[in-house]
Parts: sequence; C-alpha cells; structure tokens
Amino acid sequence: MRIGLCSDVHGNLPALEAVLADLPDVDALVCAGDVVGYNPWPAECVDRLRDLKVPTVMGNHDRAVARETTFRFNAMAAAGVELARERLTDDQREWLASLPDERLAFDDQVKIVHGHPADPDRYTYPRDFSPRLLEDESVLVLGHTHVQHVERYAEGVVVNPGSVGQPRDGDPRAAYAVLDLDALEVETRRVAYDVERVQQAVAEAGLPEKIGTRLARGE
Repeated sequence: MRIGLCSDVHGNLPALEAVLADLPDVDALVCAGDVVGYNPWPAECVDRLRDLKVPTVMGNHDRAVARETTFRFNAMAAAGVELARERLTDDQREWLASLPDERLAFDDQVKIVHGHPADPDRYTYPRDFSPRLLEDESVLVLGHTHVQHVERYAEGVVVNPGSVGQPRDGDPRAAYAVLDLDALEVETRRVAYDVERVQQAVAEAGLPEKIGTRLARGE
C-alpha cells in the first residue's frame, strides 16, 4: 500500500494544488494538520481535503480557528487565524472542530499526530526524533515544525512530510512524502508552485507582507 503524507497546508491553495497534481498513484492520502492559517485560502483548502475525504488531524491553527486555544501566536500567525475565522462558513469551522488530535489508520499501522504523540502543540524537530516516539504503530506521521525529515528505526519509521504551504527548511517548494507501508520506506518529495500568486493574494487580503515574502526563501 502506498500512502501520500502531507501536513501544514496553511491556507496555501496554489501549493496544495501543486502537491495534488504531483502526487503519484497512491491508495490514500493523510494530513497531519494545520489546514488553515497564514495564507488567504483557508476555505478552499478545507473544501479540497473534505472533498477528497483525506483523514486529517487537528493542528494548532485549526484549533484556534475552530475553538478556544491556549497556544500563543505571534502577530503574523494571529492575522491568518483571524482571516480564517472570517472566511470559513459555520460548516467548515465545524469540520475543523471535529478533527481529532490523533488518528490510527491502516489497521493501526500508522499513527498521525500534529506536533508530538504526547502533546499536539509540542514542536518535534528532527533532533527530537527517536524510536521512543513510537508505540504499537509501525509509522508515526507528524508535522508542526514545517521541516521535512524521516528516520527509520528497528521499531518503525518517524516521518515529517514537511509543509505544503509554508516550508521552513530553506527549500521554498511545497513538501510532502509518499509512504510504502509494506516496505516501510518513505520517499520525500518537493514541487514548485506559483509563489508570486500567493504573495499577491496575501497583499490583497491585507495580511502581513512577511507571510508572502518568507515563502520565497522557504523560512
């Protein structure tokens, strides 16, 4: 079985469309959270994942839009949250609110979280990857850091597919991954998209300029 892995779309429709167009033949696609936030297409990104019936977990930006959160946002992130609150319909917000913090899928072989198995808001960087993150599952999929990375251990695989909509690892291309569940192998993938279109839409939406300019640097 081949499974597409994505995370941290963050309302970036051109990046999401590029990933979906680039995605090879897979049996399923899953998302490790933060469908909304930062960029100006939160409603469209929610609809795309809903239409495709993508199993998704709740990210910290999703939670902030859908209900109360204690997560502390900087001004730039807060502006994206506020825009998403304005642009999402009640039905779309209810979908975000219904997302779980954790999912087990594919006969419990794959666990999907946003930040960390013990804390959905904890950043788990590549230096924090460890077989101790794994429990009974063979593969742990997480996001939140926007840094693409894979580690394989005797106990299984830990993978962050990277961010679709706001990479922060120095590569501006949209990031995702493909998991071969039978072989327990992960292919990390990148695809270019129209960053200038996003920058223009950020300006038109009245969002902080840095939301767009950082995309060109992958930061």
